[in-house]
Amino acid sequence: MKRTLTVVSAGLRLPSSTRMLADRLADAARKELEIRGTQVDVSVIEVRDHAHDLVNNLTAGYPTPELRHVFDTVAQADGLIAVTPTFTASYNGLFKMFFDCLEDTALVNKPVLIAATGGTGRHSLVLEHALRPMFAYLHAVIMPTAVFAGPEDWGSGDTSQEPLVRRIEQAAGELAGEVSRRETPTINDPYAAPVPFERLLHGD
Repeated sequence: MKRTLTVVSAGLRLPSSTRMLADRLADAARKELEIRGTQVDVSVIEVRDHAHDLVNNLTAGYPTPELRHVFDTVAQADGLIAVTPTFTASYNGLFKMFFDCLEDTALVNKPVLIAATGGTGRHSLVLEHALRPMFAYLHAVIMPTAVFAGPEDWGSGDTSQEPLVRRIEQAAGELAGEVSRRETPTINDPYAAPVPFERLLHGD
C-alpha cells in the first residue's frame, strides 16, 4: 500500500532552517514507513509561495484553483508534518493564515508531527503553548514528540547534531506508526450526490 505524507513549511527565507528541518523530518518518516514495507509519496508545501492567494482567500472567502489543490493535498494525506519559524513567541503569520483558511474538518483524526525553528532554545515552548493547542482544536492526532531546532542544533560537527537527530528519529517513528495503523483518508465530494432540483423546490 502506498501512503502519502504532506509537509507544510512556513519558512520565509532561502535557504531556510525551517525547510531544512522539514526535509529531515520527512526523510526520517519516509524511511520509517519503508522499513514497515510501505511505499511513500512526499509532497512539500512552501506556504511562502501561496502568500498572496491566502490573503485573497481570507478577504474573498474562497481559494484559487491552485490553493484549492494545495488544501486537497493536505486533506488527502495520510500524515502531516507542520513546521514553522518562531516569531514573537509564536508561529509566524503565514503559518497561522494557512491553517485559518484550511477547512476545519481537513485534519480530523489525521496524524500530525509538529516542529519549529527559532533563534534560541527558549523559543521551544512555542510547540506546547501555540502549535499543540491549535492542532488539538482542529482535532488532529498530534505526535507526543515535537521537534524544535535552534542555532545550536545546526553545529558543524556530528556530535552537536546528535540531540536533534534523536528527536527527529523519535518523532518520525511515532508518525510512521500512526500512519501505518490508520486507513487512508477519504474525502467526500459535495458535488457527487447533489440534491435533486425537485426536492429543493419542495423544501425537502
